[in-house]
Amino acid sequence: MTLAKLQILVEKKDAVLVFERGSGIEALFNPDKLVFNKTVSWKSQNASQRDVPELQFTNAKPRTLKLDLIFDTYDTGEAQKVDVRTHTKKLLQLCTVENHGDKHRPPVCRLSWGSVGIFFQGVLERLEQQFTLFMEDGTPVRATSQCTFKEWRTNYEDLNRQAQESSDVVKMRTLKRGETLSSIAAEEYRNPKLWRAIADENSIDDPLGLVPGTVLLIPKLDRQNHSNGGYGA
Repeated sequence: MTLAKLQILVEKKDAVLVFERGSGIEALFNPDKLVFNKTVSWKSQNASQRDVPELQFTNAKPRTLKLDLIFDTYDTGEAQKVDVRTHTKKLLQLCTVENHGDKHRPPVCRLSWGSVGIFFQGVLERLEQQFTLFMEDGTPVRATSQCTFKEWRTNYEDLNRQAQESSDVVKMRTLKRGETLSSIAAEEYRNPKLWRAIADENSIDDPLGLVPGTVLLIPKLDRQNHSNGGYGA
């Protein structure tokens, strides 16, 4: 069985999120580990006489993927050794704007490996390259590239992964200074126009006259109310 090599598929310079196999970067040596990291932010709610205050989810950070790639052009049977930068410069270009058409940004990458297929999509956020072996004339022939990729999605793709049509459960929350029904609807339903659902649930006639500290019931949002923009809004 042929050894499957890790592939970094690079976004075509004349298209968005279009990738071609064979036109990216192939690892000379497969990495010995893949390190994934995910950070989620939770905010503590101020509450007196509590050992464990309730936590409110605020947002999640994109995943990161760290891996080391080794490139070696010395251990070959050829007398004339190839400059290892012919390989490492391809990684460096993933951090640059040049050579990527009119995108005006570095390209998005997809990492693929054998039968697993594509397992990560992101941009190269950090690159550290160490050259560790040189010929007599100074030509580098061995290098280790430490790569950190950050997860990347379009807004459309990310929103389609969310359950935007409703809150899963009825919730209660205390109105804070500066908040409005529209801002709460934007946070809870991802649509500020759905504020009237909260107003109706709490029998609020004047949404501008709310007092900080008021406890509000946040109702479940059914699919019909989401599709019509929220009670005629």
